[in-house]
Amino acid sequence: MKASDRPNILFIMSDDHAAHAISAYGSRINRTPQIDRIAEGGVRLNHCYCTNSICTPSRASILTGQHGHVNGVRTLGDRIDGRNPILMQKLFQKAGYQTAIVGKWHLGHGGNADPTGFDYWNILPGQGLYHNPVLYEMGEEKTYPGYVSEIITDLTLDWLERREADRPFLLFCHHKAPHRPWQPGENYAGLYADHDIPMPETLWDDYATRSEAAREAKMRMEDLTETDLKGLPPEGLSFEEERRWRYQRYIKDYLRCCASIDDSVGRILDYLDAHGLADNTLVVYTSDQGFFLGDHGWFDKRFMYEQSLRMPFVARYPNEIPAGSVCEDILTNNDFAPTFLDYAGLPAPPEMQGVSGRAVLRGEAPADWQQSLYYRYWMHKDIDHNAYSHYGVRTRNYKLIYYYGKGLGCTGSSDEETDPEWELFDLEKDPLELKNVYSDPAYAEVVKELTAELDNLQREAGDVPEH
Repeated sequence: MKASDRPNILFIMSDDHAAHAISAYGSRINRTPQIDRIAEGGVRLNHCYCTNSICTPSRASILTGQHGHVNGVRTLGDRIDGRNPILMQKLFQKAGYQTAIVGKWHLGHGGNADPTGFDYWNILPGQGLYHNPVLYEMGEEKTYPGYVSEIITDLTLDWLERREADRPFLLFCHHKAPHRPWQPGENYAGLYADHDIPMPETLWDDYATRSEAAREAKMRMEDLTETDLKGLPPEGLSFEEERRWRYQRYIKDYLRCCASIDDSVGRILDYLDAHGLADNTLVVYTSDQGFFLGDHGWFDKRFMYEQSLRMPFVARYPNEIPAGSVCEDILTNNDFAPTFLDYAGLPAPPEMQGVSGRAVLRGEAPADWQQSLYYRYWMHKDIDHNAYSHYGVRTRNYKLIYYYGKGLGCTGSSDEETDPEWELFDLEKDPLELKNVYSDPAYAEVVKELTAELDNLQREAGDVPEH
């Protein structure tokens, strides 16, 4: 591939932006006209999933194309090893691409955890702050006045202005928002003040038929803190009234933070248009995982339930991807690096466990394309959310989850073991995942087939089963 034929790649990723808070995905609660521009000019993936629904491991999988047990990042307490030779950005840099990352890194800071393979990096330490954040520009600490989404956008556009115009680029624009504690900027603080946001169908989920893990998780509306809610509920409310109050306080601030991201996307797309870069730039918008927006009565992620597992993924590349297309094939965050490398005409290293989804994005999935995915959450009974460790398999129609309930010495995990449990969901009949049918005799053959598929996926991933 000639240098002039190599596309630029602009990868925009937010933190905890659920697909069902994006209007391109038919959101009942939000409008995202700028993110929708990418979908309208390209493709929307309806079945993009993470392999571990938590920030640090997902980001490591995106950069390495590997599961957490292979790249060494399994929990929030793990750090990426910047010496890893197959980090996506290193391969692009070696091939002559200009490489840069601005915004949230969340893979450790200092030493070998600092970003490597980037010609320019300017990152938030850890979670970073919403207002007047500190960033580390090539290792030098600087404080930037203003709101974090706008600052990250300004820095991204500034780098685009300074880049070498005759070389392709790989640019990561990584936003903090809409991560907890959902602090909107001044320009967004008044949004939704005069009306309530529709409630999810499962806000009142009682977890009947489901695992102890679901019942014991500390992610309910009642677990939101005074800091999260910017105040406490009025006295004298019933349980139902207070839950509604908590949901409205939570979801409005969440959506206000999302609005800052949508505006950021619009500014960057406008820049590409104005500078003649749109046609030869692959633009991707995603989030590092999904998020519960009151679904099952929860906030946060971690679980293999659909709102947490599913990642938004819209991509635009006018030279190849049909505008307004919709993809129903499965893609995971392990596939991102091989996909981007493919667009640049670069081979994916054999150590990468993902596969290129380039053909999938243009609507030409190979006949042998993956029909299932393997998921594993390692951080057992973490102190804040009390989510149990589990793994599972998702196919087009079913989801099988095994809560093995052990910390296995993972960073941030408890040594306390919990009883193993299984869950099975028929996604066609029960898309809301309310009825666990694992013990239903009518599903005995499905259990057998999915358990075998789980075993196969674990062997392929090189993971060690606990069941």
